[in-house]
Amino acid sequence: MPRTLSRYLPILDWGRRYDRSALTNDMIAAVIVTIMLIPQSLAYALLAGLPPEAGIYASIAPILLYAIFGTSRALAVGPVAVVSLLTASAVGQVAEQGTAGYAVAALTLAGLSGAFLVLLGVFRLGFLANFLSHPVIAGFITASGILIATSQLKHILGVEAHGHTLIEMVGSLLSHLGGINPITLVIGVAATAFLFWVRRGLKPLLRRMGAGPLAADIATKAGPVAAVVVTTLAVWAFGLADRGVAVVGSVPQALPPLTMPGLSPDLVRQLLIPAILISVIGFVESISVAQTLAAKKRQRIDPDQELIGLGAANLGAAFTGGYPVTGGFARSVVNFDAGAETPAAGAFTAAGLAIAAVALTPLVYYLPNATLAATIVVAVLSLVDLSILQKTWSYSRADFAAVAATILLTLTMGVEIGVASGVILSVLLHLWTTSRPHVAEVGLVPGTHHFRNIDRHDVHTDPRVLTLRIDESLYFVNARFLEDLVQDRVTEGCEVQHVVLMCSAVNAIDYSALESLEAVNHRLADMNVGLHLSEVKGPVMDRLKTTHFLDQLNGRVFLSQYDAWTALAQRPDRADAAE
Repeated sequence: MPRTLSRYLPILDWGRRYDRSALTNDMIAAVIVTIMLIPQSLAYALLAGLPPEAGIYASIAPILLYAIFGTSRALAVGPVAVVSLLTASAVGQVAEQGTAGYAVAALTLAGLSGAFLVLLGVFRLGFLANFLSHPVIAGFITASGILIATSQLKHILGVEAHGHTLIEMVGSLLSHLGGINPITLVIGVAATAFLFWVRRGLKPLLRRMGAGPLAADIATKAGPVAAVVVTTLAVWAFGLADRGVAVVGSVPQALPPLTMPGLSPDLVRQLLIPAILISVIGFVESISVAQTLAAKKRQRIDPDQELIGLGAANLGAAFTGGYPVTGGFARSVVNFDAGAETPAAGAFTAAGLAIAAVALTPLVYYLPNATLAATIVVAVLSLVDLSILQKTWSYSRADFAAVAATILLTLTMGVEIGVASGVILSVLLHLWTTSRPHVAEVGLVPGTHHFRNIDRHDVHTDPRVLTLRIDESLYFVNARFLEDLVQDRVTEGCEVQHVVLMCSAVNAIDYSALESLEAVNHRLADMNVGLHLSEVKGPVMDRLKTTHFLDQLNGRVFLSQYDAWTALAQRPDRADAAE
């Protein structure tokens, strides 16, 4: 019982070994991540179309709940750019931004996402996320980064622009160029340039000036905070809010409130599919980061428990004024590099954000939206990786097609259609690829017991024995392909008297493939040609033994291909001589 309880509550495992050294390291990491997370939380709430406090609320209870249920020692949970974009896209279709219905829909989306993730975790269905291939994820994140950066240009330019696709956004921006606010433009461009310089140039500069690694790292991570402070003071001191500079405005000075997601059947129906997409994408992003960081310290991540941890975090967001969250790549890396040893670092981060929500929110009244937009642009452009197109083109045209289609459809049709199309295309390409499996005719490598492709190696063959190595499991998609291949190869009047199917790479045979094998067996029997199997794996043989196929087989089942060659070749002594 205790072991089962600690599996579902990992805090009971690492909490027993918590000591002063871990406390110190977790506190230091929490300070650094909190400094980084305050402006990010405000910015990502803006991206999601929600009030700025929603970003802070989404970073308190979710972090605490993940610390209890999650298994990663370094994963930093909270709002992230891609999930914020997906939230804006999904909620924007059911409610108007700025209304109470919009906020309720965001809570509902978080609740549905959390419930779905917990459900997957309890029933150990994390493997479903594998339907999102890495090329599709890479293409989607790249396209999302472009969309996010483009969507923030309106705040940097100080204009009103709308749209969910790249074409709509660019068209709207171009039509509003005459309304650019020069002061907002200066603030936005200066903040963007400063943040890019901080990310790439500040740390090396501080190191050259003699600063220690930790101090240089903290100063670099505090770059967005410096941009927030300077631009906020400038707007306040010069009264720029009265000259058209859009600011954050009043933010409630309070801890996260208790909220209730909408339970309307119509609202749930409209948000269910987007919630599933957000859950899967968020989980894939989160688990990849968690496993990467855990491997560096030889720690173990339980994917199914991660589903429960992320699900609990999203449920927490739904009931405390937030919106969907997941593990962020940048924050998690910062957390890891800062020395976080346990999930308690996240709990300390939540405490720091709670203090900020109570004591610091009045200070962001004059914070310009352009600065938050600059923070988002700098953060998401690091996600854009168009080199994935060249890499997949060189390696696999099928993967290239999936990436290109995902990027193109995400940019032109919207994020939900883009990722859904990428998943569907990946599945279809997989089915198409496996429908034409690689089947090689093999022969004996001289001096060995090994068999290789006759087109690639100098091997011994026998015109009476045709050996085909099947390099794919046999199922309904490719069953007829094998049937047609054998029929085309064994024609009337040919010398072949034995056909051997080398099954070393066959992990499964479904019922459709079994029927095709039976058809091949009957056809070859009518031609007085034997059908033999070799190197059949145990689970496959166990399944075949439950049928009548082996009883009706017009041949034998050999333990190894060499046994088949020795028994069936016209001159087996030739094989012996080759040894």
